[in-house]
Amino acid sequence: MQPTKAIIIGGGAAGFFSAIRLAELHPDWDIQILEKSNKVLSKVKVSGGGRCNVTHACPEVEQLLQKYPRGTRFLKKAFYQFATKDTIQWFANNGVSLHTEKDGRMFPTTNNSETIIQCFLKKIDQYKIKLRLQADVVEVAKEKDFMIRLANGEQLHADTICVATGGMLKADKLTWLQKLGHEIVAPVPSLFTFNVSDKKITTLMGVAVDHASIQWKGNKHIEQGPLLITHWGISGPAAIKLSAWCAREMAAENYEGAIQINWVPLYNAQSLKMEWLNFRTDLGKREIGNKNPFGLPQRLWQFLLQEASILPNTKWADVKSTAQNILIQLLTTYTLPIKGKTTFKEEFVTCGGVDIAGINAAEMESKTCPGLHFAGEMMDVDGITGGFNFQHAWTSGWLAANHMATLA
Repeated sequence: MQPTKAIIIGGGAAGFFSAIRLAELHPDWDIQILEKSNKVLSKVKVSGGGRCNVTHACPEVEQLLQKYPRGTRFLKKAFYQFATKDTIQWFANNGVSLHTEKDGRMFPTTNNSETIIQCFLKKIDQYKIKLRLQADVVEVAKEKDFMIRLANGEQLHADTICVATGGMLKADKLTWLQKLGHEIVAPVPSLFTFNVSDKKITTLMGVAVDHASIQWKGNKHIEQGPLLITHWGISGPAAIKLSAWCAREMAAENYEGAIQINWVPLYNAQSLKMEWLNFRTDLGKREIGNKNPFGLPQRLWQFLLQEASILPNTKWADVKSTAQNILIQLLTTYTLPIKGKTTFKEEFVTCGGVDIAGINAAEMESKTCPGLHFAGEMMDVDGITGGFNFQHAWTSGWLAANHMATLA
């Protein structure tokens, strides 16, 4: 009797995890991973600056769900089956311990992504999972079984498949999925930094503010956290998280608009105006350029004073009300025109992909084509930066494999 054949399309995080989990359940199956390029686990390698941000220390499912701009309801059933604690345990069981950083991101204790890669390669070797490189899938059809046609004309057959091809650049890359009854939500980039058209701020490149808030003008969502001024514009965790929440709106506006930054998010314009009376009293005889009561980097403070036309040697008590109001506005609602974006390092993420309305959330199986499963970012699900996209990869890969294992 021939062993059951399973094919995983995509040699990334979700594809490997799905294949390994399936082999754990059915070590006797014929399992293959097809990767169109000549490299595997590319995003694992570069994630977290080459350290691999495996997941996030977010043990409560309801809290975890809040980190996904798209797919929150879809993920609820999934995360109650496999979430952060399960990820940590799986890696521990396979000889990889993780540590947590102050911001909640979790990395292997080696701080080297190669640890994760070698873990996966060891597992596919252990289970004799076949890995084929430069195997570009151009068509999948379903009759009695699945027929997979490669770009070189070769045809493969499988009893069940999992598509884990990662984020899509173009919607037409997987037209064969549409033939199998699936809608494709137009993909657009997520997780990027902002290019400013007014280059004055970029003279401060390298300046980092530990805690600021940022908002895309016209959108209600506000992110708080570290911001970094770069030679092209604004970066840092808060900016990158905002890009995920506003990815579709920004794409619709061709990445042209404005961001508003509050450099002192403990205040708004009104509350800071009231607090200013205390500053004038307590710091009245001090030069405003030397005394920065907000803990802002000195270069930024001097820049904002210049923008408000306040000389650094001006005494706090002598600042004119007009200039004071301008400075308050600059501190709480600093508006920057944006024109374009820059990909965040090499961690390209897209929102969009296969419409999750056509996928069973508990099993990651197609609602229109039994035996067809999905895992990872190629679905219209994406998280903010911090290990959340990998967590979705592990969860969906796990669930897809669990259901594929029942089809024998």
